[in-house]
Amino acid sequence: MHQVVSATTNPAKIQAILRAFEQIFGEGSCHIDAVAVESGVPEQPWGSEETRAGARNRVVNARQARPQADYWVAIEAGIDNDSTFSWVVIESATQRGEARSATLPLPAIILEKVRAGEALGPVMSQYTGIDEIGRKEGAIGVFTAGALTRSGVYHQAVILALSPFHNPVYR
Repeated sequence: MHQVVSATTNPAKIQAILRAFEQIFGEGSCHIDAVAVESGVPEQPWGSEETRAGARNRVVNARQARPQADYWVAIEAGIDNDSTFSWVVIESATQRGEARSATLPLPAIILEKVRAGEALGPVMSQYTGIDEIGRKEGAIGVFTAGALTRSGVYHQAVILALSPFHNPVYR
């Protein structure tokens, strides 16, 4: 059984990681250990590089917190070009996989508050009245009328980031 450390305690992210690992390696093939670690970037990362740096930092910190795992996984959400997206970083003892998620364009009224210094999650909670929306369906669920969810979009990115771990051509 694969020991997988999730570098977050966010249920939407943990669900995405578990679903992706089980889809690639088989149902019941892994155990997820969630650990809250720092990203080393602002609460609301801006741009692709800062967001990816946050995910990479979380993996480093998760490895230090739980060094005996088989995989360490981080998902960092950010804002880039008026859209929200995330970077997924996965490491094993010998490999790294990274993938960027799909992007969701954000409305001007939301971006205005985020540009003023507020993080997207709290802004979306104020806008929708849904407490801790970032731990649930997120802006993605709200603005796609539930057709997509935050966890579902993360799931796709985790699947992509897992590609180097089960395809010999990457080695």
